[in-house]
Amino acid sequence: MNPASNSLALLTDLYELTMAYGYWKCGGAERHAAFHLFFRTSPFQGGYVIAAGLGPVLDFLRSFRFNPDDIEYLGTIVGNDGRPLFEPAFLQYLAELELTLEVDAIPEGTVVFPHEPLLRVCGPILQCQLIETALLNQINYQSLVATKASRVVMAADGDAVLEFGLRRAQGIDGGLTASRAAFIGGCAATSNVLAGKRFGIPVKGTHAHSWVMSFDSEQEAFQAYADAMPNNCVFLVDTYDTLQGVRHAVQVGRRLRRSGHRMVGIRLDSGDLAWLSIEARKILDAAGFEDAVIVASNDLDERLIQSLKLQGATITVWGVGTKLVTAYDQPALGGVYKLGAIQEDGGQWQPRIKVSEQLIKTSTPGIQQVRRYLDNDGMAIADMIFNMLQPTPETCTVVDFLDTTHQTEFDANVEFVDLLQPMLRSGKFVGESPPLNEIRSRTMTQLQQFHRTVLRLDNPHRYRVGLERSLHDLKSQLVRDARQRNKAESTT
Repeated sequence: MNPASNSLALLTDLYELTMAYGYWKCGGAERHAAFHLFFRTSPFQGGYVIAAGLGPVLDFLRSFRFNPDDIEYLGTIVGNDGRPLFEPAFLQYLAELELTLEVDAIPEGTVVFPHEPLLRVCGPILQCQLIETALLNQINYQSLVATKASRVVMAADGDAVLEFGLRRAQGIDGGLTASRAAFIGGCAATSNVLAGKRFGIPVKGTHAHSWVMSFDSEQEAFQAYADAMPNNCVFLVDTYDTLQGVRHAVQVGRRLRRSGHRMVGIRLDSGDLAWLSIEARKILDAAGFEDAVIVASNDLDERLIQSLKLQGATITVWGVGTKLVTAYDQPALGGVYKLGAIQEDGGQWQPRIKVSEQLIKTSTPGIQQVRRYLDNDGMAIADMIFNMLQPTPETCTVVDFLDTTHQTEFDANVEFVDLLQPMLRSGKFVGESPPLNEIRSRTMTQLQQFHRTVLRLDNPHRYRVGLERSLHDLKSQLVRDARQRNKAESTT
């Protein structure tokens, strides 16, 4: 999204607008509320998520407005009686609307966990509702892909990972946002040239099988490519016979060397990648090309990369496409946006809670902040969600989300950082999204603050996340009160 582009105010579900109309109609549009965006379960059977998507969210909020053609379109929507759904006075209200929200967010590239608010939105409830869908759209997808990328990069264990997914991505915007998120997650470069231009991501790529097939011989194809672009030679060697292709690449590499250039390496895109890479390495080394890299592609993901490395594959660069940009094994993060508190006429905030038969779907009340505790080495040891409407005691007790008998105390001497940071105050921007390189570096730094067992691909150690005890007590009381009310109402 570009702040100079037209507004995306209609990037929303219709029910956000029908609720907005309802708030306006009953005189409650300006009543202040607090919403939190969070997810309930870590994806990919993993133990963490990399927060991403805040930059585009800020661009969306910066350009938010209903343009005249938006208002005209809304006037054409009808109800089940065939009459306009929205009256002209409400549409005029939308036409003049300017956001006055307060938004706090966890910076992109931060390691986060289930139930922690990634964004907190406070302000007029009508405005809070109107932006819900777009916020979820950006944060859910980009956090999912950034997390997938970080897992792939972790499996590569120091090798470069290139994002090659544009042609398999879900549309143009899906391709661009996936490239952005994959870079945040740790990918070194992308094949997506528009993403390179827009986001400053390094771009990589050489030639396809069609290049080789367009010549009478593979060696002729390699030589023609070397003549055309001697400073970008990674030869795709598996069009006909992979190991013979490596030998042809060696022959052209020798000519490049004599002309003052170097063959960067070869790419494998099919077959037994472990065996072929080992054999290719032998050929390259014997010919004096010890510095030539072996790039691999072909439906890779973190588990296949991990397996190939365990088999002794000599691959040093991994091109990952389809299974990265589509988050192949879990195509949605499942983030939600829930009301935590509402302000009464007298200015007092009242907590709100959604109760569910499924414990995981019972929301957390209040206006929330996330506090991360660190040990003396700067390693993260626990996260505490607390209610800013309640006084935070000097000694804090963290009540585990999944096991309330597991409680940990932290005193004032323990180092901590509060994760949600101010982005908007009264609709004015007080925080900005840093350059993408800085966000990517943040991801790398953040991951180093967690024990490897928390980050492992399968059966990760569960990092401790819980509620501050008074918030836990409040939540428990509100659940009891809601159930008692429901029971009383059912008997009347």
